[in-house]
Amino acid sequence: MSTPVLDVQGLAYAYPDGHQALFGVDLHVHRGERVALLGPNGAGKTTLVLHLNGILSAGSGGHGAGTVAVSGLPVEKANLSEIRRRVGVVFQDPDDQLFMGTVRADVAFGPANLGLRGEELDRRVMGALDQVGMAEYVDRPPHHLSFGQRRRVAVATVLAMEPEILVLDEPSSNLDPASRRELADILRSLDVTVLMVTHDLPYALELCPRAVVLSGGSVVADGSTYDVLTDDVLMKEHRLELPFGFDPTALPRR
Repeated sequence: MSTPVLDVQGLAYAYPDGHQALFGVDLHVHRGERVALLGPNGAGKTTLVLHLNGILSAGSGGHGAGTVAVSGLPVEKANLSEIRRRVGVVFQDPDDQLFMGTVRADVAFGPANLGLRGEELDRRVMGALDQVGMAEYVDRPPHHLSFGQRRRVAVATVLAMEPEILVLDEPSSNLDPASRRELADILRSLDVTVLMVTHDLPYALELCPRAVVLSGGSVVADGSTYDVLTDDVLMKEHRLELPFGFDPTALPRR
């Protein structure tokens, strides 16, 4: 097998107050995979995500062990600027990522910090907005856009960095059905590795062939999303519930 795009080995982490959030997590994601990260609240999902681009590390005021690497490059202080280019995190609230006066300025912010200017910067900006279907809004203020449009622009701010892995935190939350479907179509069309943290189990099944279940700071399942969602014992034990009336077994196998 090739080097995983994301290689987490034996990751353990305790916060400074002593709360142990992760206990020896192993996770390997290869190029082009779309993987759902599932689990109840408090499972350690956010703590894991914050290690993927170095916001947290074993040395960041807590106590930890293990390693994280992105395409073979260790996530450590000396590599952080390159790691943050390779790992694009799209947060749950787009307003955490949109803070400039126009869509163009927001999407240009990251690549401009890498030193891009002029035509190359404009190519990156328009290319990223094209990918999310928002090119016509390039000169709009983000606060004039709908919530779903702002989430798509937030995805574009990350795509403009040409990341190797796109990490999405609850991408379907607060979206109306049409926006949810549009975002799903966009995510399916992207040629990028995806790790999607979500409580939206039908969305996970629709978009991610593979699911990893984190519970109590440990990986308790790693397999096809269909197999995970139809394992009644696993689901009940780890507080995962399908929406009323949603039956994966009634759908065609993907």
